Amino acid sequence: MKKITIILLLGSLIVTAASSYAYLRSTYTMDTENSVVYLPQDDPADAKFPEGAKIYKAKCVACHQLTGLGIPNAFPPLKDSDYLMADKKRAVRQVLNGSHEEMVVNGVTYNMPMPFQVDTHEDAVNVINYVLNAWGNDGGTITVEEVKDIKIVRP
Repeated sequence: MKKITIILLLGSLIVTAASSYAYLRSTYTMDTENSVVYLPQDDPADAKFPEGAKIYKAKCVACHQLTGLGIPNAFPPLKDSDYLMADKKRAVRQVLNGSHEEMVVNGVTYNMPMPFQVDTHEDAVNVINYVLNAWGNDGGTITVEEVKDIKIVRP
């Protein structure tokens, strides 16, 4: 029963993301609480981290959206995320192995499980470096050398 619920939820998120992508693709910027949100076609992080941008758009956009703002009370934001910026290595671990732990992001609690998204340390570093620097984030970078000790665990 849990698997069916998750599959239905992910399916609806994919439809939402696809329609959001079509709409946002024609919009260059938008105002969110008086801050600029960079979209894929004009975000400097796209050019600086192209492999990470590609992975993000293929694997992460359904939940975290093109804007990095997530879906309120379901999927946390990555833009201006205190949780993300607090521990880059944890972010790589979660992309590699998924996460079933509760997390508090910018004061909001999230409980939705996250499945693993990539299979290699290199891909994890690429997508996290993109996220750390997309949408106006100024999170710096992390290297493969810094995360090579993270064990990849599959159920």
